[in-house]
Amino acid sequence: MTKLNYEFKDQQLLELALTQSGVDSEHNNERLEFIGDRVLGLSVAALLYEMFPSEPEGELARRHATLVSTETLAEVANRLDLAGKVRHGHMTAGRIKHVLADAMEAILGAIFLDGGFESARKVIVDIWTDLAKAEVVAPKDSKTALQEFVQKNTKGELPVYEIIEEKGAAHNPIFKVRVNAMGRHAIGQGTSKKMASLAAAEELLKILAI
Repeated sequence: MTKLNYEFKDQQLLELALTQSGVDSEHNNERLEFIGDRVLGLSVAALLYEMFPSEPEGELARRHATLVSTETLAEVANRLDLAGKVRHGHMTAGRIKHVLADAMEAILGAIFLDGGFESARKVIVDIWTDLAKAEVVAPKDSKTALQEFVQKNTKGELPVYEIIEEKGAAHNPIFKVRVNAMGRHAIGQGTSKKMASLAAAEELLKILAI
């Protein structure tokens, strides 16, 4: 884990961060992921506040959503070669991205417990600064982009979202959301209602753009 520029004092924390619940239902990285999510969120928020002093809250929020997303976390995990280090149970190929993202958050949580907030923040700033610089213009998440598209092409209508399915264990749920707009609809799936809604909005944007 030298690419993290952090040396763990307690190696067991690192081992736990790399253990998915499919391998060990009791001793796994879910609690560390919970902490890491909060540490990452605050650290990235402070980083963006300093990097983009003239941007309003809305633009900072869009940047933040992108930088702490499953996609970005999985990208960072791949850069750190975590794919071969995470211990996980049997799963479909579509779950790999989420497992890597969860492990990345868990590692940040482990660093926080091992060395304190400042240690975790330094690791995050070291990695996420270049990611933040890469977005010259604040990105729009798919829900925002869909809403603006629909409002522009109708008389101010708004997309309508509906949860159509919720399954899986409490610690590993899967949601399906349908979004309707302009007489068309699309369905998205994700591990949270937010992620499923974003996926549905992205799919409907593709349909409406044809």
